[in-house]
Amino acid sequence: MRHVAVIDIGKTNAKVGVVDAVLGTEIDLATRPNTVLAEPPYPHYDLDGLWRFILEALKRHNGTYGIDAISVATHGASIVLLDGDGDLAAPMLDYEFAGPDDLSADYDALRPDFQETGSPRLPLGLNVGAQIFWQLHRDARLIDRIASVVTYPQYWSFRLTGAKNTEMTSLGAHTDLWNPQTRRFSSLVGRLGIADRMAPAQVAAKCTNSLKPKIAAVTGLRAGIPVASGIHDSNASLYPYLLALKGAFSVVSTGTWVISFAVGGHKKTLSPERDTLLNVNAFGDPVPSARFMGGREFDLVMKESVRQASQEAVSRILANQIQLYPAVDPLSGPFQDSKAGWSIDEGALSDEERYAAASFYLALVTSRCLELIGAEGPTIVEGPFAKNGLFMKMLETATGRVAEGSKVSTTGTGLGAALLVSDMLENPVEPAKEDTIWRPDPRYLAYADSWFQQVATRLT
Repeated sequence: MRHVAVIDIGKTNAKVGVVDAVLGTEIDLATRPNTVLAEPPYPHYDLDGLWRFILEALKRHNGTYGIDAISVATHGASIVLLDGDGDLAAPMLDYEFAGPDDLSADYDALRPDFQETGSPRLPLGLNVGAQIFWQLHRDARLIDRIASVVTYPQYWSFRLTGAKNTEMTSLGAHTDLWNPQTRRFSSLVGRLGIADRMAPAQVAAKCTNSLKPKIAAVTGLRAGIPVASGIHDSNASLYPYLLALKGAFSVVSTGTWVISFAVGGHKKTLSPERDTLLNVNAFGDPVPSARFMGGREFDLVMKESVRQASQEAVSRILANQIQLYPAVDPLSGPFQDSKAGWSIDEGALSDEERYAAASFYLALVTSRCLELIGAEGPTIVEGPFAKNGLFMKMLETATGRVAEGSKVSTTGTGLGAALLVSDMLENPVEPAKEDTIWRPDPRYLAYADSWFQQVATRLT
């Protein structure tokens, strides 16, 4: 099980990587955009295009390394409706499509409350239940075509193995379809009329199947190699730490979404209005979480600007407390009732100053997310933000706790997904050193204090 191919479908990009499970590192990666087809019947994902990409990447990776197993991780807020032949009963709806909002009032009257699902009410199709409700209403014949409902990672493992499942980390990603406390489907599946169509719910850490001979023939892989049923991508980032660390800690998974998990922290009352929720980890257990669309916000702020900053630019931002206030994306995160703005004329910023201020902004919003879910202990940052030194230093400053970038996987999800099918790595992550001493920079402290004061003023 040394070389594990990881199919990682993010909201923006699709990837097929190879993880060396002995070294705990990703050694190769194929990528392509995750295209949304803006055509009838509604905006939907190009699943056929992704499938061709996956097969080609698996064939190439196998020729180079010899693939021993396959695992799958995908973005959340997505589900696939299958007919009796295993084909699509309907295209897979893009969760950023606004169509489900047309039936918001009717759906709100149907959905379970936050106490049952731990799932906040979200706009667009970010609640999977709202997607299905809208699809069933726009197409009266759809209910008759649906034979099985599978969560998104399990759609790809179904195509690889023929096994139909749903899985708890994906069901727990604000779908409204899952009760994390009872480990059962929520009352919504019955109200939607699909209770008998839901594929069996599995625990990510305990579910593997075998590669179909037909797929083995197409890709050159060995028939029967293990294929993990799959996992929600942010929970893949959390999984190695659940295996390796003890005590309280938090993991921040970054990408298009920034999702924070608090493990063993102090108990907090979660607030759906602040985009806090109960996720479900790879063992099926509920985990307090918070989220905002940080990667998307960063792209909106930076546009085509250079993404680096000199020490001089950083010093100017700190000395003059040039700040970006939330929320750049008002549809997610802890500041949805706040309008974005700059402390100065945005046009006066250089590219390097914009980068520094945007990095600080993301760190400060992340710190508020961690506060809202009761995070304690060290913070581990997975994904691209772990390479942003300004983000890391401001996050450490704002939380008052050690923050470390992941040292184990380029994508943040690859190692966790690989560990679902390989236990070769004895120590998947290194815990924070107990003698680590955190010494805050007074300039960063002053900047963070000022930012929180200004945000509080803007909210009143």
